[in-house]
Amino acid sequence: MVVGEAHDHDTAVVTIADLKPDVVVLNVHLGTGPSGLDFLRQVQRSQTRPRVLVVTVYDNDIDIDAALEGGAAGYVLKDAPEADLISAVRAVAAGHQPLDPRVAARVVTRSKRNPDVPSPRELEVLAAVADGHDNATIARDLYISQAPVKTHLASLFAKLGVVTRTGAVAEARRRGHLR
Repeated sequence: MVVGEAHDHDTAVVTIADLKPDVVVLNVHLGTGPSGLDFLRQVQRSQTRPRVLVVTVYDNDIDIDAALEGGAAGYVLKDAPEADLISAVRAVAAGHQPLDPRVAARVVTRSKRNPDVPSPRELEVLAAVADGHDNATIARDLYISQAPVKTHLASLFAKLGVVTRTGAVAEARRRGHLR
């Protein structure tokens, strides 16, 4: 059920604070004011920390990476069929991370180019793990939800060929990714 609507960032901040929605659907390039990605980070720092589904026309690597690393719970292109958009909102509400199939294809293609090289954000998460932080603390410190932290860790485990947090830290140090 839609509980609120905002056409600019200032109204959205107030609406989110007042209504405390579970899911926010965000257009990354919404009008004037701060960028949608800045707004996404602001939402992630808020007390309510709703899950954010990015719905946009932009399918470039820069916007995709910034949104996902900024804490977006999902990323769907605006020209997706209505049923897919509704499904994505429901998936985000259920704690999943839906990606538009075209976006997922881009992410997979890029990861195949350098399959064993952790991204800068993954290394940021891993550095926090090395410092002894749990997922909740890492999420809070990076202004993201716990779901992306878990996704980054799963990706790191696969890239490093390990199954534990301790193993990931040790292997990353062995490869020179961490001090």
